[in-house]
Amino acid sequence: MSSVGQFEFILLLLVAILGLRLLAGRLGLPPAAALIIGGMGLAFVPGVPAFDLDPDLVLVLFLPPLLMDGAYYTVWREFRRNLAAILQLAIGAVLFTTLAVGIVTHLLVPDLPWAVCFALGAVVSPPDAVAAKAVLEHVTLPRRLVVLLEGESLLNDAAGLVLFRFAIAAALTGAFSLGQATLAFTGLAVGGVIVGGVLGYLWIRGLRRLKHEHLTITAIFMLPWAAYILGEAAGVSGVIATVAAGLVLGWHQHEVFTASVRLMGTAAWQVMVFVLEALVFILIGLSLRGVMSRLGGVEHALGTLAVPVLAVLGTVVVSRFLWVFAAEGVGQILGLLVKRRPLWSPASALLLSWAGMRGVVTLAVALSIPTEVPGRDLILAAAFAVILGTVLIQGSSLGPLIRWLGLDKSAGHQGAVLTAPQAMAAVAAAQLEAVRARAHNGDGSVRHPRLLEQYTHRARVAERYSKERDVLSADRSEHYDVILATIAAGRTEVLRLHRTGRIHDDVLHVLEYELDLQEMAASTSRMRLG
Repeated sequence: MSSVGQFEFILLLLVAILGLRLLAGRLGLPPAAALIIGGMGLAFVPGVPAFDLDPDLVLVLFLPPLLMDGAYYTVWREFRRNLAAILQLAIGAVLFTTLAVGIVTHLLVPDLPWAVCFALGAVVSPPDAVAAKAVLEHVTLPRRLVVLLEGESLLNDAAGLVLFRFAIAAALTGAFSLGQATLAFTGLAVGGVIVGGVLGYLWIRGLRRLKHEHLTITAIFMLPWAAYILGEAAGVSGVIATVAAGLVLGWHQHEVFTASVRLMGTAAWQVMVFVLEALVFILIGLSLRGVMSRLGGVEHALGTLAVPVLAVLGTVVVSRFLWVFAAEGVGQILGLLVKRRPLWSPASALLLSWAGMRGVVTLAVALSIPTEVPGRDLILAAAFAVILGTVLIQGSSLGPLIRWLGLDKSAGHQGAVLTAPQAMAAVAAAQLEAVRARAHNGDGSVRHPRLLEQYTHRARVAERYSKERDVLSADRSEHYDVILATIAAGRTEVLRLHRTGRIHDDVLHVLEYELDLQEMAASTSRMRLG
């Protein structure tokens, strides 16, 4: 296919994505499931060119920005509070699933070397960040479950990739050392945190010096790929480096980004992430024809690989159930021993067990297996089956399962001291103080009576309705310098409430968005008058 043909094919995929997303909404399907099914259908349409995913390109193109998107919006306080439980899923569950799949595979295919069996386990063990995000954004869950699932999806790819590299190396060389593997994994993880954290800090310092919105937004978009590529080049985990850089950027963006950068950058970023996520899933479906051709056709694949592939899929699902219930049960017992209130329920454990969708990383890693590795056909077939089974079955049933378990009724922002209306009342009070400090002349006469009246009324209304609904009015006046000063005071108060733990990150984003809109309106009007 020519370069022009490739470009036209990408445009065709974008049109298909729009149609499939609309169809998914009508049928009540998760978009990820609809896109994979649509991609599979397109793969066998006459005239559609054969499509093969380049695994290295897939990882470096799609994974960094999608990881950054999750890390950027991660609530650091909750992530740190639940870090032990996140690591149990991100490392413990991945390792347990790898071992379980390896053992089951060797029992069914005894001629396959142990290292290859465990390589297959490493391929299918980590739930995918892209798949998890695509499903979670369409369901409502208690906050702790969201934190656990999102935190797991940010870190488990690193565990799965490291396990895969050691298994493949053992399969090719016949040598493996548990101590060396453990030490190497620790070095990769710690090194990734250091590289990503330092790069994120330096990036923030550089962003402070950029005064042009488009340059700043471009630099922000470059960070995920810079962190991933630098981490891999430094010999550490590029996944962890990207996550660490995203956490740093997400924490400091409230102080560094201007209102225009945040509004324009967020809109552009969300469009880019939407397109990348959709392309990932439709490309997974399109790759089916190439996978089937490598396996010698559908009939050959079903006749020779159906039993071990279905066994691998079942083991992936069951092993997650066993690990989650065992880990949560131990946590419950320890919580009772130290007289702490348990943070889990059987319904929560069931939901965590079922929410283990696989996606782009599993397929990309499977495709990267060298052709000389024995059992490569089995690994490819199992990887594709696990992706289809988990996304289509688990992803599609996740919403009904949440409603059946009643978890959507208990969803909320646990631990937040102030609601959004209460926090807005505090912001309005801070803005009023800023107006009062500037509303009088030296002789005590009122210099800005309308502003004083406006913000006094706003503070009074916000206080009165703080327990009922969010009330925020934005008026225009000719005194834009004073208005911008009140907005700055409001930002200071919002950040103070957030940094002291009195409001949740979701409340912070709501209030910050309101202040950004006010600042953009005031700045534009001031420039127009000037």
